Amino acid sequence: MQNAWLMDEATLFLRFGIALLVGILVGIQREYSFKDPETEHPGIRTFALMGLVGCASALSSDLVHSPWPFVSVIVVVGAFFTVTYYIGSLKAQSGLTTPISALITVLSGALIFWGKIKLGIALGVVTTVMLSLKFETRQFVRQLTREDLFATLKFAVITAIILPILPNSQLGPPPFDVFNPFVIWLLVVFISGISFIGYILIKTLGTQKGMGLTGILGGIASSTAVTLSLTQRSRHEDALSRPFALAIFIAWTIMFARLFVIVLVLNVKLAAMLWRPMLVPIAVGLAYALFLFILHRSEEKAEMRVTNPFELWPAITFGVIFTLILFIAKAAQIYLGESGIYLTSFLSGLADVDAITLSLTQLSDGKNGIQPATAAKAIVFATAANTFLKGVLVLGIGSAPLRKIVLPGFLLLVCGAFLAVFLT
Repeated sequence: MQNAWLMDEATLFLRFGIALLVGILVGIQREYSFKDPETEHPGIRTFALMGLVGCASALSSDLVHSPWPFVSVIVVVGAFFTVTYYIGSLKAQSGLTTPISALITVLSGALIFWGKIKLGIALGVVTTVMLSLKFETRQFVRQLTREDLFATLKFAVITAIILPILPNSQLGPPPFDVFNPFVIWLLVVFISGISFIGYILIKTLGTQKGMGLTGILGGIASSTAVTLSLTQRSRHEDALSRPFALAIFIAWTIMFARLFVIVLVLNVKLAAMLWRPMLVPIAVGLAYALFLFILHRSEEKAEMRVTNPFELWPAITFGVIFTLILFIAKAAQIYLGESGIYLTSFLSGLADVDAITLSLTQLSDGKNGIQPATAAKAIVFATAANTFLKGVLVLGIGSAPLRKIVLPGFLLLVCGAFLAVFLT
């Protein structure tokens, strides 16, 4: 934190200018949200001044080497909005959103003066976004069920309570050195979080915007779940087989892209070896999905009930499966060499492609002995096995029209997936 006495005028003007712009940003949203021009509400001018007040109060505290000028301003602003809220409640016009956003604007101005410029700007932007999402958040809450609420709480528990208390250390020599409770659970949270975000997007945007959007969002959450859901529905609604097939192929393609993103986040070196082979099934899947889209231009819509993908016991099960796969893959690498890794990845991919991908990504980080090239080929093996299994599910339990539409694309995609193995 820079002392106010040592700042040059250019720095002071810059920080006051940034605080002013943050206040204007929040004020624009507030003024836009109030539709009644006859009623006075805090708007651009008020919030711009709030940003300057925060910056000026922080400057005053620095100049006199005392927190009281800043504290006094916060108390005065809080008291003012408390009175305003009380008067508004008497007129049935009360609301805490504007007072709280004004207080945040003051604090953002103070943070900007104290050199926390990125944090101050971020607070202003996040405040503006949250104020702008009033309708969307209310719509989302109305769609929530009791099961959704409990699933959200469970996700919070495994993330904020269980994860921090787990030991971050290895529990034995190779191959037992893969048992690191914190790292394992962190990856469980990571995968659960991806599925959870995908579910929230589906709940927020809905499934009536077309099966293409359903395939994209469903692929983020779980391509296998989308495949099973639409395949079962096709038995009762075979007239929608083509849009169902479109959604299925988009979800399958998104699965390849999603896994590549996971690897990219966790292991950039491995991702550099994967992007070319992963591009083959992604291109094949997108091409066949585009073919289905052009073939079926009607505006038929379909509803699909999407259940919350996060439950506590499935998450724990995933953790157990992930740990076992991690151990088996490490043991196979030690005792069987590369052939053991490939066999493990293929068999694991039939059950859960995320777990084996995470295992191999961690084991190829340069500390655990698996070569990145071997891990990359094994991951592609797993994706090919997973795609094969989902295709078998469609061909086994889907309606006759769905099987007829999916079969050519399925054969092309499986060929593309196995071709990618040889390109790795």
